[in-house]
Amino acid sequence: MEHRIPLMSLEEEQSLFGPHDRYVKQVARRHQVRMSSRGGTLRLKGPQEEIDIMHARVDKILELLRSGRELEASEIEAMLFDEDINAKVAVSKKGGEGHRKNDQRGSVRASGKWPTARTEAQQRYLDLLRTKDLVFSSGPAGTGKTYLAVAAAVRSLREGSCKRLVLTRPAVEAGEHLGFLPGDLEDKIDPYLRPLFDALNDLMSPAATRRMRELDIIEVAPLAFMRGRTFNDSFVILDEAQNATSVQMKMFLTRLGERTKAVVTGDISQTDLPGSKSGLKDAIRRLGSIEGVGAVEFAAQDVQRSSLVARIVRAYES
Repeated sequence: MEHRIPLMSLEEEQSLFGPHDRYVKQVARRHQVRMSSRGGTLRLKGPQEEIDIMHARVDKILELLRSGRELEASEIEAMLFDEDINAKVAVSKKGGEGHRKNDQRGSVRASGKWPTARTEAQQRYLDLLRTKDLVFSSGPAGTGKTYLAVAAAVRSLREGSCKRLVLTRPAVEAGEHLGFLPGDLEDKIDPYLRPLFDALNDLMSPAATRRMRELDIIEVAPLAFMRGRTFNDSFVILDEAQNATSVQMKMFLTRLGERTKAVVTGDISQTDLPGSKSGLKDAIRRLGSIEGVGAVEFAAQDVQRSSLVARIVRAYES
């Protein structure tokens, strides 16, 4: 059996492998698991039961490293090979602060906890994200559509169930013609994907996000650039999908390849399309009942930003 875990830096690999690959040899001897790294991905090969053990231990080490902890070699070795790893790496609150770098947030929040549902609709959404290959979410701003999708994507990356995160949205405000904007492609599209990056930077450190973009583990691109591509082993998020036409939506959905999950989010009431029918509304109508596809609709009571925003949404709905 083999399990893959994306690494965010060469330093993570060096920490896990140890001086002169010492930990690699010890893991192979004690657990019959081969550790290797290729293309920024840690690979664990061996019996499934032993892989599960090492995966949990590696995850704990990476979680601490990405939260800003500077781990000593003895701590890493203890976490890899000792049964009672908590006793070995436990530090006092005072001592823990001394080990933190300037960047305080880790790969999945500093606390290591995942967002939890605050409403019934959010719980249905989380359930769909776990069980469906394609999920549509529609509703007003502030309901957690984008944030929870990004959280699910980050979790998939950490668990190794996908190799890449692809973020896209239609740049309708720029007419999908980005050439007149300054900078390269990422400079041009970044302002339109800022909500996605805000969510990423809340779930991971900005440094980790930058590193993963450099390694092409995280890719950003306008929807118009999806044509002709196929995404395998990926987690793809199409945000602001109410601004995609039906033609664009079909083009996007037919890009999905093997072992790929896609989430499509948007607010049908806020489409910027000039006289065109929203591809999001059309796709939910056509595909909502297909096997492997799920859809959830949020309402004003699901808004989590503030009670004022919820009241504003209700006023516009009436």
